[in-house]
Order: sequence, then structure tokens, then C-alpha cells
Amino acid sequence: MLIGKQSDITPSEITPQSVYQDRRQFIKAAGFGLLATAAAGYGLLPRHAWAAAEQRKKITGFTKTAYGADEKLTPYDDVTTYNNYYEFGTSKSDPAEHSKLFKPTPWSVAIEGEVKNPRTVNLEDILKIAPLEERIYRMRCVEGWSMVIPWVGLPLAQLIKWAEPTANAKFVEFVTLDDSLRMPGARVPILDWPYTEGLRMDEAMNPLTILAVGLYGEVLPNQNGAPLRLVVPWKYGFKGAKAIVKIRFRETMPQTTWVKAGPREYGFYANVNPTVDHPRWTQASERRIGGSVFSPRIKTQMFNGYAEQVAHLYSGMDLRKNF
Repeated sequence: MLIGKQSDITPSEITPQSVYQDRRQFIKAAGFGLLATAAAGYGLLPRHAWAAAEQRKKITGFTKTAYGADEKLTPYDDVTTYNNYYEFGTSKSDPAEHSKLFKPTPWSVAIEGEVKNPRTVNLEDILKIAPLEERIYRMRCVEGWSMVIPWVGLPLAQLIKWAEPTANAKFVEFVTLDDSLRMPGARVPILDWPYTEGLRMDEAMNPLTILAVGLYGEVLPNQNGAPLRLVVPWKYGFKGAKAIVKIRFRETMPQTTWVKAGPREYGFYANVNPTVDHPRWTQASERRIGGSVFSPRIKTQMFNGYAEQVAHLYSGMDLRKNF
């Protein structure tokens, strides 16, 4: 297991400052804005209590796979301290700081919608559906930065087969926890809570799509979406719903959180596509987190480098219109 040193890289060194300002300005312009009450809310978690973070816990019994075996991993400290997780704050360092008292156990997930037997299941039962695997995947953020992360999880396709969706199920919707007591960022309307994401059924069934419960061989940290998050490596990172509490099978496409917030900027498919720029910055290149601030930007690959496995899903589609 590789454990990196604590990074002293500032956000402005990793991603162009204009990207940060533009995206935060978008939130403000969309009518959300980070209200002063958020800062007051954070005060409910005194700094001395942040030291009470749970110890890192190893995961045993998972199988290492060949996925990403030749990739250079992003250091653990960068993966766990540089996060977008607005339920815990809008700064990259906020999730690690403000999620330390979040308790992801016990945990249950409701299986709803177009299934033969709707039910609520415990996380422990989900973990019995399929053996856990380590998958090393590239992760590309819509903001123009990227990481390489060794996730531990199970194929989403196995859970879908276990859930027995009906023939009417064409999409899978993921609803995340909305708890203003445990998630201080959710006390203000930064986004339309709860955070909701979705996939077309064939995307959800693709072998690359997983539900992650860990990274670096350890239980998923709170700031990375504990205890259960979606990982779809050929899509931008905002598709990765965290702290999932509902998996709903639908006949119609769900209206996801970022589509509602900015439909001209954040599409339902959100496939990594270097030829389709964000309205306010290029998507042709990215900065890999964990490297030198002087390292050249990396050329972004179509479907984040997973075209061989997923391009067929979009045959005949206009990927500029269906972004």
C-alpha cells in the first residue's frame, strides 16, 4: 500500500484560479451562494472535536485486479484532503475537516422503483452480493484536474442483478444522504439537496461501473463518500454520488442535481470529452494532482481513456448535444 506525504499544494497551484472563481461564481449566479450561516453552522463542530476522527481501518478479503496496474497512484493524502463534497463545504479542504465526526455506521440503502421486490438493505448485506475488488481508475474532475485512485468495491451490475429490476427500468437513480445535522454544508441551499445522480441502465451495467466502499485498501474515508459511493471512471467526477441512501430504478431519466443547477454547463451524461469545452474553460487538458506545480498539463483522453470499453454505449449519439 502506498501512503503519500501530506501535500502542501494550494488549490490555486493545482487548478487555474480562474476555474475556481468561475465555478464558485456559477454557484452564486445560480442563486445559491454560500451564506454566512454556513460558517456559523460549522461552529457547531468545535476544533478540538475534529481530533476525534475514526482510525483508518483496513479492508480484508478483497481481490486485486489488473485494472490500472500500470498507473502511478495519486498519494493517499492528496486523495483524502482535496475533495469536492459540498455537503461538507465548498473549499477543497472542507470535506476532510468538517466530516470527521460523521458516522457512516450503521447504514442502510433503500432499493426502490421498478424492481420486483422493493426493500431496504443494510450495507453488510450489500457487501455479500459480490466479492470486493480493487480497481485502479483515473478520475477526471470537470474543473480540469485528475487523480488515479485504487478503489475497493463491487460491480454495480451485480447489485442490479440481485435487485431484479423490471423490464420498465431504463435508468438508475442514486440519492445521497441529506442530513443538515451531520453535514453542515447541507444547511444552506448551495445545491438542491439531496444530491442526486443517475445512469442509463446500460451504463450502470457496464463492467467498469462500481460501488466503492474503500480506497487504498482501507475503509472509505468520510470525505470521499463513506460508506458507499458510485464510481464511473469514464465520466466527470461529479457523477460519483457519495453516501448513497437510495438506489431507485426508473423508466424515465432522472433530473440530476447539476443538471438542475446548470443545464447548459453540466449534462446528464457528463462523459469526459476533450473536444467539448466547459463554457468557461478548456477540457482538452488536465493537471494531475500530486505532481509538481511545474509539471506540464496532461492531454485529456476521450472517455478518460476508457473508450475501448464504453464507446459502443453511445454509438450514433451526438456527444456534443448529449454532453
